[in-house]
Amino acid sequence: MARILIIDDDDQIREMLKLFLEYAGYDVLDAANGKVGMELFYANPPEVVITDILMPEQEGLETIMALHKASPDLNIIAMSGGGHLPPDQYLAFARKLGARHTFFKPVDCSILLDAVRECINSPVSA
Repeated sequence: MARILIIDDDDQIREMLKLFLEYAGYDVLDAANGKVGMELFYANPPEVVITDILMPEQEGLETIMALHKASPDLNIIAMSGGGHLPPDQYLAFARKLGARHTFFKPVDCSILLDAVRECINSPVSA
C-alpha cells in the first residue's frame, strides 16, 4: 500500500483529503505545516507528498525545495488558494521547484486521486 503525506494548515481540507485517500486504499500521514511534514517525511518516507503553499512555520515552497533536495525523484503535488499573489503564480513557482502536479484550491478530490495514481504508477525516475 502506497504512503501519501498531506501537508496543509487547513484542518478541514487536510482531514477531508486524508479520509478520501484512505478510502481509496492509501496509507496517509498528515501534518499542519512544512516543518512537521519534513519530520514525518524522514520518519516514514512516502511515495507522494501533497502540500499546500501558504502555511505557518515552514511554507510550501520551502518545503518543496527541502523535499526535492532530500529525494529528487519524489512525487510532489502542490495546492494553493492564493495569498498576496494569485494562486497560479505560487503554483508556477512550485512547478519550477519540483512539483509534478499543481492544483488550485479547492481541489476536486477525483482529479487529485487521478494525479496520485499517476505519480505512483509512473514515478518521476521512470
